[in-house]
Amino acid sequence: MKYLSIVLVIILFQSCNQKKESKKDPVIQSEIQKTEVKTDSAIQNTSKAAEIKKDTLDEVMLEQDIMFNGKLKRFFSLNDFGKVFGKADSTRLLSEEQPCTYIFETPENNGMNDQYLYKNGSRFENSGQKVAVEEFRFINGNYILYKGVKIDSKSTINDLKQIFPNAIRNIGNLDVYGEGTLQAIRLREDKEGISDGHINIFFKNNRIYSLHWWFPC
Repeated sequence: MKYLSIVLVIILFQSCNQKKESKKDPVIQSEIQKTEVKTDSAIQNTSKAAEIKKDTLDEVMLEQDIMFNGKLKRFFSLNDFGKVFGKADSTRLLSEEQPCTYIFETPENNGMNDQYLYKNGSRFENSGQKVAVEEFRFINGNYILYKGVKIDSKSTINDLKQIFPNAIRNIGNLDVYGEGTLQAIRLREDKEGISDGHINIFFKNNRIYSLHWWFPC
């Protein structure tokens, strides 16, 4: 009998322990679920933050995607300049203007003999037989084809929003010498973010006015 009593006591003790454990299980499971929910929420919030950060970056405008007056890319020959734009309205040596950066400056060419060509409000840099667009004004029929889409003096801010939604969302105002305050957007020059420069597009009276390559000194 004494042995049987001991066995019964052990069985009852084990039974009580099992009940206690079974009561604890839902609590433990609940904590696990809460932890999983918190972790999922953190992952979702991090993902959303990454999307927002990515979405606020200005778009890229690659020079190879631009055709000036539908015929020339940003870099072309002096002969092509004459064919498409005609004779320059005026010229000025860069050494007189003393810009902080030259497009064609190299160790062999310090740019002292280079010059600006001015035509219909646009400005081009010229070195020998090479020419590059520095600032392009959308007047007197000037336009660009950007990835096949024509952008001219009739193009509005809303039109550009279809192409550069992020940049238009972040549109701001800039004081432009001789022009006053203009609305402007900024576009990156390359996808990798290697260039320190960018492209400014200016608007006047809600319509595109000019395009300018900007590079820090």
